Amino acid sequence: MIRAEALTKSFQRTRVLDALDLAVEDGERVALVGANGAGKTTLIRCLLGEYTYEGRLAVGGREPRGARTEVLRRTGFVPQLPPPLRMPVGGLLAFAAAVCGERTGPMEAVATRLGLDARALWKRPFGKLSGGQKQKLLIAIALGRACDLLVLDEPAANLDPQARRAFFALLAERPHATMLISSHRIDEVAQLVSRVIELDRGKVVLDDRVAGTAALDAVLRCRVELVQPSPAAAGALASWGFAASGDGRVFEGAIAGPDRLRFLGAIARYAGQLRVLALEEERRS
Repeated sequence: MIRAEALTKSFQRTRVLDALDLAVEDGERVALVGANGAGKTTLIRCLLGEYTYEGRLAVGGREPRGARTEVLRRTGFVPQLPPPLRMPVGGLLAFAAAVCGERTGPMEAVATRLGLDARALWKRPFGKLSGGQKQKLLIAIALGRACDLLVLDEPAANLDPQARRAFFALLAERPHATMLISSHRIDEVAQLVSRVIELDRGKVVLDDRVAGTAALDAVLRCRVELVQPSPAAAGALASWGFAASGDGRVFEGAIAGPDRLRFLGAIARYAGQLRVLALEEERRS
């Protein structure tokens, strides 16, 4: 799906991609990680045909600059930062659907699953939406159409836990799509992918397979019992949609399987207040 050979990109005297070699096969789910400035965003922009470069690059057998329309038609992209668009939500969906020869209906359906009623916001300017609403709409545009490659840059950063669970389930429904998920934190994406590629100074410094990843549509039932009531811990659990019972020491809820590391990291600061922490994967019929 992706082939890069000696891919090089410089800005003035700064070389951001340094003779990078990379191959991603059809259907692979790959995490692209690295510190800020490692070259992740530049690589993505090259894949989308936004930058000129030296070396060779192909996406689905096509050169991104010379066949940009064809490449973008088969690529779903979710940027890390939403673009500064002024058009209303309805106009944005109509434009995105027209570019790829699709209808807005499937995009609206994806937005609904993420907890966003696109019709209720149809005339509102995109720039007036909240960060979470923008992210849901951009995800809906990327996943609400047929595509062979998904390029996702910190895709779930602004999503609430319920929307994250729906997002992971949507990804699970695309088992044959190639996914390139960019992040600066490996723990945020380790459970989503089968392969991790780390960039540093424009070169691949790590290329490894990931074992034991959670199913994207897995759901974990969770029970937390505190030693004593704690408003801080209760607030943290409430942000994950957990409900309190009894005297405020017991909490129950559900988290998406791929979010288990993120959840454990979020409550680690309250480890001294935990009496019980139980996670059990729901059985799927």
